Amino acid sequence: MKLLHDLRRRRVFRLAGLYIVGAWIVIEVASVLFPAWGIPDTALRYLVIAAIALFPAALLFGWVFDITSDGIVRTRAVVPGEHVDLSLQRSDYWILAALGVVCVAVVAGSLQKISEEIEEAPVAPTVAERIANSVAVLPFANLDANPDTGYFSDGVTEEILHRLSSLDALHVLGRTSSFAFRDSTDGPARISELLGVKYLLHGSVRRDANIVRVTARLLDETGLQVWSESFDRKLEGIFTIQSEIASTVANQIANEIIPLSEQPLARTTSNMEAYNRYLVGRAFVNSRTPGWQEQAENAFREAIHLDPQYAPPYAGLSVALSIQEQDEEGWTEALAAAEEALELDPGLAEAHAAKGLVLYTNPAPDLEAATVSLRQALALDPSLSIAYNWLAATLRLRGLREESEAVQDQGLSIDPLNPSLSVNIANREMRRGNADYAEQLVMRLTYLPNPPGLAYWELMGLYTDTGQYDKAAEVIKDAIRAYAGTPNMIPISALTWTYQRLQMKAEVEYWSQRQAELTQNPMQRYMFTAYTRKLNGISSGVVCQPEFVPAKEPSDFRKLPPFITAIIAACNIMTGQVSDGIAIFEASFDIEQLDALNETDANNGYEFMHTLAYGYQQVGEDDKATALLIALEESLRSWLIVSEASYSPGLEALALNKLLQRDFEAALEFLGYAIESGWNNYQWVITDALWQEALARPDFQELLDTVRTELARQRAVAEQANAVHDFKAEFEALYGLEPLD
Repeated sequence: MKLLHDLRRRRVFRLAGLYIVGAWIVIEVASVLFPAWGIPDTALRYLVIAAIALFPAALLFGWVFDITSDGIVRTRAVVPGEHVDLSLQRSDYWILAALGVVCVAVVAGSLQKISEEIEEAPVAPTVAERIANSVAVLPFANLDANPDTGYFSDGVTEEILHRLSSLDALHVLGRTSSFAFRDSTDGPARISELLGVKYLLHGSVRRDANIVRVTARLLDETGLQVWSESFDRKLEGIFTIQSEIASTVANQIANEIIPLSEQPLARTTSNMEAYNRYLVGRAFVNSRTPGWQEQAENAFREAIHLDPQYAPPYAGLSVALSIQEQDEEGWTEALAAAEEALELDPGLAEAHAAKGLVLYTNPAPDLEAATVSLRQALALDPSLSIAYNWLAATLRLRGLREESEAVQDQGLSIDPLNPSLSVNIANREMRRGNADYAEQLVMRLTYLPNPPGLAYWELMGLYTDTGQYDKAAEVIKDAIRAYAGTPNMIPISALTWTYQRLQMKAEVEYWSQRQAELTQNPMQRYMFTAYTRKLNGISSGVVCQPEFVPAKEPSDFRKLPPFITAIIAACNIMTGQVSDGIAIFEASFDIEQLDALNETDANNGYEFMHTLAYGYQQVGEDDKATALLIALEESLRSWLIVSEASYSPGLEALALNKLLQRDFEAALEFLGYAIESGWNNYQWVITDALWQEALARPDFQELLDTVRTELARQRAVAEQANAVHDFKAEFEALYGLEPLD
């Protein structure tokens, strides 16, 4: 009891209460300010630790000292009324100094830990300056008991976004960037900062029988709610609800509002199931998850069957067909679907974009007509970000590179987290030697709550092209984790090839066996077999197995995807069936349109054409070989001028070109440039018959010694990573596999 009495008399309890309240206020303020300053939330724990660590010091101070109007004095230790000198003595100053040292040490340690958290945190994506009257429409939450109706709430969001984007006074962010924050734990201020917008619109959708309630909230850049409203309507009036919300929000943030009578009519259907099926198809096309093609096509076809007068599913079907490799019948259907959508709704931006996509991707492209269609799509809906991507590709094929890049950049400013635009611009910048910027563009996609698969693929390609195979292996592991349970995805084979380049034999054997177990698609099995044999230096035996080649005449190979056809032709040449390989190449490709092939896969395009030139040399057709090599060199030099001669795969291709022309000095020079740009493709080269003459020369061997040293370093890093974490065991658990003997 005496202790409690002394604690009260010395006001220790009061000091403890004040300390706790003060510490709580500091932590609460920090929890708000840290995200705004870009400090990771995990740094808050060091403030909590510091507060706990200083608490005993505060109690000791309260026991020994008191704060009065005269300053700090010793706490009275006797009964009131008795005169005692309470001024500080020499020993008191020593105690205060010790307490001060403790406080400084704790605070300094905490600040050091917070600083380390900031340094170790992933680099946040570059944030664009907020544009006036800009708004991002976040996915409306689905509050239904049935989670399968989430497509319906997405549809509400998308239609509102479409209506807002038609108002000239608004700058509306594209769908992909907005939807990336569906499950984000970031607060409104942080999302607004990342997207570079002034306002966020979000809300919820709840369906109950034939009644739907849509609640919408408009937040400013600080997260402050500036407007909110709920709409209770019968389900058949959903499109009216969307119009009301769009118009009301526009009135809050636009300086000039288009009258409601002048706003474009929503593209509606009275058949809600048709609407739902269309939304399902859209979701698959946007996600590009494994197996999306068949599921998207089926959903669009069902929507068309349910309401043949509903235009959007026709446009969706056209896009789904065009993104895939098609035969002549498939291209005909894709174009017919786009034209049917336009006939039903001439003002449908997606229909114009779909037609433009068909016109530029089919085997007989009409690039000028494609350009017209895509420009019209963007005129109707400037927020249709994917149309910028397709228009940029069309302009690039027409040789209008500067305009193409400007269109890409414009699209990214509207939809800064669009995966296709991000990776294409990253690829463009990487070829110019801006690898760091390219990496940042793609890395910021990996910060999203649900990173798109394209991000993993582009990072894998970036690290491979710059010779960072140890980093590539870790990215591929992330991709395998992301696609767990989908054995037809390529990352398993990509991991095999990466370990082959690092000359890690045990890893190659393990992942080769797993790939053989899990790959069900015959074309993927064929590609894997061909590339694995190439990397292993196998240049004999039957690689082009008949079960993977459903064609008998060389002209029939036009029916296969161009990439597969080129692999088959190259395999024939490299396995001694030179005349057959040349016949397939000549029947399947117009060599004068090399750039078109390279737009699909530039590295492999040049690789294939050099293999054809090598084939001509093997059968004594030197004139054809020389003409092709000169054309290839001209194309390569033009490409490297655009890329500022700093893209290592292009420099490798130019070195091979000079090698096949027997200009060994120039070949050595260009290979040296490639190595300076990060080239480490040693394993591929030493197993390639096209390089063997050069590899026998001491000057080439001396140049490659630096590459072997770098690969040894990367191999040690990769081996250490595997020793620290058993990814094989993780993989087996993800896929439900038994360990290999």
